[in-house]
Amino acid sequence: MRANSLALRLFLWATGWTVVILIITGIALSTLYRHAVERAFDRRLDVYLRTLVADVASPEEGSDKFPQSIGEPLFELPLSGWYWQVTRLDTKKPEVHSSRSLWDAGLPRLPNNGSAALAEAREGYAQGPEEQNLRIVERNIDLGDDGRYLISVAGDAAEIDDETRSFDRAIGATFVLLTVALLLTTALQVRFGLAPLKRISASLAAIRSGRAERLEGEFPVEIAPLARETNALIDANREIVERARTHVGNLAHALKTPLSVIVNEAATRGDDPLAHKVLEQTDIMRDQVARQLERARLAARSTVVGTLIDVPPVVTALARTMEKLHHARDIAIAVDVPAHARFRGEQQDLEEMVGNLVDNACKWAQSRVAIEVVADRPASDANKAGLSENGDKSRVRIIVDDDGPGLSPAEREQVALRGERLDETKPGSGLGLSIVVELAGLYGGVLTLGTAPIGGLRTELALPGG
Repeated sequence: MRANSLALRLFLWATGWTVVILIITGIALSTLYRHAVERAFDRRLDVYLRTLVADVASPEEGSDKFPQSIGEPLFELPLSGWYWQVTRLDTKKPEVHSSRSLWDAGLPRLPNNGSAALAEAREGYAQGPEEQNLRIVERNIDLGDDGRYLISVAGDAAEIDDETRSFDRAIGATFVLLTVALLLTTALQVRFGLAPLKRISASLAAIRSGRAERLEGEFPVEIAPLARETNALIDANREIVERARTHVGNLAHALKTPLSVIVNEAATRGDDPLAHKVLEQTDIMRDQVARQLERARLAARSTVVGTLIDVPPVVTALARTMEKLHHARDIAIAVDVPAHARFRGEQQDLEEMVGNLVDNACKWAQSRVAIEVVADRPASDANKAGLSENGDKSRVRIIVDDDGPGLSPAEREQVALRGERLDETKPGSGLGLSIVVELAGLYGGVLTLGTAPIGGLRTELALPGG
């Protein structure tokens, strides 16, 4: 699949957006989950904070104002990451009471940006003993004559980080699986969604190769208008070509009758110089009319979607016919043509071109004529559409050799001219090779002349194949 194909572009576009959306969604979910974990952690700290506030504000009778324990073993373990601290603020030197877990250290204070009242709890992160990252909740309380206090409770923020990382790994694995599933689904959607376009492409290739005449089959409602318009275009093209052929035929009949009348009238004049001149010019007119009508006919035909003609039966039949026509001279014609050779065009045109070449070879040969056909072998659907394995249009080459006297380079240029003959003793009008050149040119082909390995002239006709 090429990088500029529609299916690949759609797949890459869908893949890119899928990955971007999943990444953004993953970041958003991870952020929301961390906030949820922090709120749950803060509620846990707030429970301990309220317990401390209650003990400081209303200590039990006969007990110390500052509790030694609030029911959590982690506050007893040295440097466990879980700490509480009560600081009296209204004395010259702040009195600090803390959990045993703090050992000889103290808790940092959170910055107060003034956005909350002093009596409200504040949450935040700070660096604790042993460079621990702590989540701290603190609150100021004012007991009047009993003093003002700052009560802080801290927990190890590693729990929040661990919980968030565990969630990130889980959601990452889930999103990877989801991405793979979405990509597979997208690939299947693109493949089956564009399948009708591939069918249309294959059908058009079949039409161009002559294996079909229209787009057949059912198409989805999104593609059906394209198929209908394409079939309508093909039908309109055929109608135009048929009308052109009809007009050419009508023109041919319309011109033949006046020319015949002129020729008959001039023929009755006997030795009249004017009559001879008229006959000479009408012959030229007939030749030009026939030539131009043939060119118009072929030009109209070349606009029609091509058909494929099997070359072997045409060449074999022509070889047998030419052997019979030249049986008096005992000309042997050898034929080597592969079964898969095909010509993209009209059969009568192929017969006319090959027939002229073989007939010319038989006229000049001493005893042998060889016909060889070389054709590209189709290897894929692309070849069926008229493409060879290297991506060029496939060709069929028809090579005709004879063992006659051959031609020099200057003579080869001369015989390709219309009506030019090198030997007036040979039958014919001298139009054979020029007709072949014109017909081949209308099909995008070419005729080349060279020296045959068996000693005479080699004519090589290259035509569109299939």
